Amino acid sequence: MPVLLKKLIAAASVAALSSCAMLPGTGPREQSIHVNAAASAENTNATLGYDYAVVDVTRATLPFLSRDPVSEFRSFGVSNQSIPAIRLGPGDVVRVTVFESQLGGLFLPDDAGARPGNFVQLPAQRIDQDGRISVPYAGIVQAAGQTPAAIERIIKDRLLDRAIEPEISVEILEQNSSRISVLGRVGAAGVFPLREGGSRILEAISHAGGISADADSSFVVLKRGGQSVKVAYRMITENPRENIYLAPGDTIEVIEEERTFFAFGATGLVGNFGFGANSMTLNDAVARVASLQDNQADPRQVLVYRKETRHALENMGVELTQSMADGKYIPTIFRANYRSPDIFFLANEFEMRDGDVIFVTNAAAIEFQRFFNNATSLTGNPLSVRDNLRAY
Repeated sequence: MPVLLKKLIAAASVAALSSCAMLPGTGPREQSIHVNAAASAENTNATLGYDYAVVDVTRATLPFLSRDPVSEFRSFGVSNQSIPAIRLGPGDVVRVTVFESQLGGLFLPDDAGARPGNFVQLPAQRIDQDGRISVPYAGIVQAAGQTPAAIERIIKDRLLDRAIEPEISVEILEQNSSRISVLGRVGAAGVFPLREGGSRILEAISHAGGISADADSSFVVLKRGGQSVKVAYRMITENPRENIYLAPGDTIEVIEEERTFFAFGATGLVGNFGFGANSMTLNDAVARVASLQDNQADPRQVLVYRKETRHALENMGVELTQSMADGKYIPTIFRANYRSPDIFFLANEFEMRDGDVIFVTNAAAIEFQRFFNNATSLTGNPLSVRDNLRAY
């Protein structure tokens, strides 16, 4: 056996026996912690408190990955939306104007005198709690739930046999029933009337003073007819199709949700990293942590820790143990091999979730080199992996 290797083995033995004294450390040591404990639940036969699954990131597993609840709705699901009709309701104030084709009619007698036009404008009136208005010679008209055009047709039909070729105009002077509410992280939350020409989401938020939160972490929640849909604010500003028309009774709430992932190990940066309402792929996340350390990381072992749904794992073909099969969420480690030539395509489809943990392991050569470096400090001889290989 070469002399150098003998020295190395001797140094390793010394390191094992006297590591507490020779190697630096901070805080109480493991032996001291256990010796001085009044009670212990140590289990040397178990490595973890969880049964977990390991899944490689492949073309077969990507389609079944679960997503954050905030990502379930990326669109309001409306295309080529028409302007919702404004329907009148109790409390609205309207004004009815009647036109006749000539004098001598029901509303324009022969002795009407000089007039600016062949019409008569009736006094403004508020729709009562029963939803009704009153029109001379046409009687009581049910206005609530009707559009102005529908009311015009009703009044015209009732006056056809009495007025001379009547035409009717119904004008909304004050709108109190067809309104929308804007709440949450806006400058001035409130209730706002809808324009007859249509009001869109961004217009309503603008009327409420604009958003008061970070745009990148803001969501817009639209509540309509007992249903609720949440879409990222940036999605609406960047895609005009998502800036949809609002309907009477809609509620808009602007909320802020900061999604984060944690990264540590052989990465360029360590810590919590936010990605707000934006979608983020594994490639994006690796770039956010300044990539992998060239002189330390094992690119074959980029691990993403999360709790995946049992249903998703079953669809991936993972054989779950009985204890796993009973739970809805399974602790899972997704493993991406950044040595694989197609990994950048795959990782670009792997979507990060709130609370994910990225861990990049050290390369085996790094651990081996650390052993030699410790041995060098004990023997006083410079050792390296290359020197040891030459000794053989």
